[in-house]
Amino acid sequence: MTSNSLWMDTLVMPAAGSLGGDAQCDVAVIGSGIAGISTAYELCKRGKSVMVIDRGRISGGMTSRTSAHLAPLCDDLVSEMTKIKGIEATRLFCESQAAAVDRIEAVQKQEAIDCDFRRLDGYLFQGRDMPADVIDQEMDAVRAVGAAVHRLVGVPFSGCEHRHVLRYPRQATFHPLKYLAGVAKACHDRGVQFFRDSPVDEVIEDGGGVLVKTARGRIVARHAVVATNSSISDRFAIHTKTAPYRTYVIAFAIPRGALPDALYWDTEEPYHYVRLQPGADKLDYLLVGGEDHKSGQADDAAERFARLEAWARELIPALGEETHRWSGQVLDTVDYAGFIGRDPGCKNIYIAMGDSGQGLTHGVAGAMLNTALIMGETHPWQELYEPGRVPLKAAKNFVMENSTAVKNFAEYIAPGEISSVDDLKRGQGAILRRGLDKIAAYRDERGELHLNSAACSHVGCHLHWNSFETCWDCPCHGSMFDIEGVPINAPAVGRLKRVD
Repeated sequence: MTSNSLWMDTLVMPAAGSLGGDAQCDVAVIGSGIAGISTAYELCKRGKSVMVIDRGRISGGMTSRTSAHLAPLCDDLVSEMTKIKGIEATRLFCESQAAAVDRIEAVQKQEAIDCDFRRLDGYLFQGRDMPADVIDQEMDAVRAVGAAVHRLVGVPFSGCEHRHVLRYPRQATFHPLKYLAGVAKACHDRGVQFFRDSPVDEVIEDGGGVLVKTARGRIVARHAVVATNSSISDRFAIHTKTAPYRTYVIAFAIPRGALPDALYWDTEEPYHYVRLQPGADKLDYLLVGGEDHKSGQADDAAERFARLEAWARELIPALGEETHRWSGQVLDTVDYAGFIGRDPGCKNIYIAMGDSGQGLTHGVAGAMLNTALIMGETHPWQELYEPGRVPLKAAKNFVMENSTAVKNFAEYIAPGEISSVDDLKRGQGAILRRGLDKIAAYRDERGELHLNSAACSHVGCHLHWNSFETCWDCPCHGSMFDIEGVPINAPAVGRLKRVD
């Protein structure tokens, strides 16, 4: 992915090298986002020897593409979650997410991490032409699960003085990579080893332990935690219970004090979300996100960014120039809770996936839960996040999300998007049919062609071109590939088949 977020100038463990041979530890953590590094931190604090390994740079994945809202509620509305999971399970979910925010606050204090962490209010406000009863239903549901909420009228946006609003106290935000840089240093000081640019090919149980295989060596461990955004240890079953969505974010300069420091999000579909980040010279950054869509089902980023900017400038006239724009991918689950715990069918492999738009709190909650399970302890959240669960009340969501895969495979009988590679302009990617095969074709700025199979190396879904991020997206399960066909996001681990 080629866009750069506001956070990416901060490097996490810049001295980390690649794995060069075989190694041993108590726990191998695959993935170095907030889930992986938080897991390493919790485990090394409990006396375990830990190695963290990543296919790219440390914390260079989806954690570096977040908007960094720390909102300990259900991102898809508490009222929706209660319909599927009931009041008690939803209460436990909200408690676990709040505990994750508390843990971030505690860690940044204990380790003296300067990461702009602050507690603030969150505001859910009525969207344009949206009924007020959504606010009423959400307030009733939030109160039913015991979370603090207050009903108001108006938010400090132009034309929103009479919108119906819910205020949630003690939400939070921070700079995610400054935080992870501090946590990674604390891990390193306690003996945790980090390996970057070391793609993992396979994670298998072997002789009562776990074997992590890479092209450059192996890690033999007693346990492994797969924290790769989307699991690489499970081939198919869990992935049928998740769906990838792409989301877009723009950062603008804004005069300090022009907008109260808080989290804001509306009830539109797809919804918008807004937050501030401290800047310099009396200027801050305002992050505006939204315009989500199913991954691979649209290639119109420019139009989506234009709509985001128009929405933001209408509501917040004080906005200055744009400073950054980027996109990320969230992995929604059919019942809105992540899949965290022992990988079904395994004894010593654990997973953390399914952020459902709350990857930061899911990552930290997952670290707390998986650490307890590895230590042989029971935990009150383990049934809530059990990876093997079958959420029967989410059957409608299951069918709707998996219809993507059915439609996707039907694309193999459709014509190509171009009839010849000669039709490709520089910087353009498109699907070409050659006989029975579909080819993912890209012509770079030098005019060189890059031709690979259009079949995802995970389970064979038909890839789609993403012109904004200059990569190939899999609509089924969220894999991404660069122009050479090398996977840059799980669950795929194998490169695309090259085409002459």
